[in-house]
Amino acid sequence: MAKLELPFVQRFVDRNGHVRHYFRRRGYERAVLPGEVGSKAFMDAYQVAMGGKKSAGQERSVAGTVSALIAAYYGSTVWRELGATTQANYRNILERFRVEHGALPAAELQPRHIKAIRDKGADRPGATRNLLKRLRGVYAVGVDLELVPSNPVVGVKLPKEGDGFRAWTEEDVEKFEAKWPEGSRARLALALLLYTGQRRSDVVGMGLQHVKGGEITVIQKKGGYKVHLVIPMHPNLKRAVDALPKTNLTFIMTEYGKPMSEAGFTQWFVECAIAAGLPPRSGPHGLRKAAARRLAEAGCTPHQIASVTGHASLKEVERYTKSAGQAGLARAAMSKLSDEP
Repeated sequence: MAKLELPFVQRFVDRNGHVRHYFRRRGYERAVLPGEVGSKAFMDAYQVAMGGKKSAGQERSVAGTVSALIAAYYGSTVWRELGATTQANYRNILERFRVEHGALPAAELQPRHIKAIRDKGADRPGATRNLLKRLRGVYAVGVDLELVPSNPVVGVKLPKEGDGFRAWTEEDVEKFEAKWPEGSRARLALALLLYTGQRRSDVVGMGLQHVKGGEITVIQKKGGYKVHLVIPMHPNLKRAVDALPKTNLTFIMTEYGKPMSEAGFTQWFVECAIAAGLPPRSGPHGLRKAAARRLAEAGCTPHQIASVTGHASLKEVERYTKSAGQAGLARAAMSKLSDEP
C-alpha cells in the first residue's frame, strides 16, 4: 500500500505511545489532525488547516463560535499568565476539541451538551476530565468578556479522577536498566527522573550548574511562578552525573549535542522504554510516580515526599503513592514499634 505523503504534516508519538499528527506551517496556526492518515476526519481537518488564513486564529474564526471563543481565550490575560509548558498542554487539548466542535455557536452550548461530551469520554476519564476543566476556563473568560451569557461547564460533575499516567514498577526499572547500561543517555535519564521525582519539563533543563555540595537544585515552573527545591543526590544519580563531560549545557543532550525539548525528550524516552520491553504508556511521568512510591515505601511522610516532588497538595502526594506496596509499608510501620510492651 502506497504511503500518503502530505506537506506540513508532522508525526509525533506522545508520552503514552500514541501516534498523533499535526499540521504545522510557518505563518499558519497549528492544527490537530484527528484519526488515521487519509481518513475522512483527517483529510477534512487537513483541508481546513491548509485553507486557513495566516497569523492569529481569530482571523479564521467566525464570530460567536466556539472557535472564536477559544481564540479569545488565547488572547486573554488569564492565558498570558500561564507558563509556556502549561500553554502547550492546554492548547493541545483545546485544539482537538476545536477541530470537531469549533463551528458550533458558543452561546448555545448547554450543560446537557457538556454532560454528553463527558459521557462519551467515559472510557478515557483522565482525558475527559482535563478537557472539561479546560472548557470551564475558556467559558469563564468568555463570561468575563461578555462573549457568552453563562458557563455551561459550571455545576457539571467531572469524571472521577483516574490513576493518570502509568506508574513504573520495580520490574519495569529492572528491565530498563538491563537494556540500557550505565553510561548511556537512557540510563542517565532514568536516574534523573527516578532519583529527583521531577517532571520532564524540569529534568530537560537540569545541568551541572544545578549541582553543588552533593545536592541538586531544582527550579519547578508552575503557571506564573517558580518553586525552588534542594534535593540530596542519590548515589546512583551522583555516579551517573560524575561520569558526564563537564562541558555539556544540560545533562540530557540530543545525538547532535543540543539540549532536548520536552516533547522530544518524551518521545525519545518512551521509545527507549518500549525497546526495553515495557508497555507503550511507560513515559517519564510514570517515574515521578515511582519515585513517590519508593519514598512512601521507605516510610516517608506525605510532607517529606512533597519536599522532594514539590507537590503543593498532600492530596496529590497521596494519589501518586497509591501504588505503594502494602507489604513494604506494613514492614516500615511495624519497624517503628518498640519491642517493649
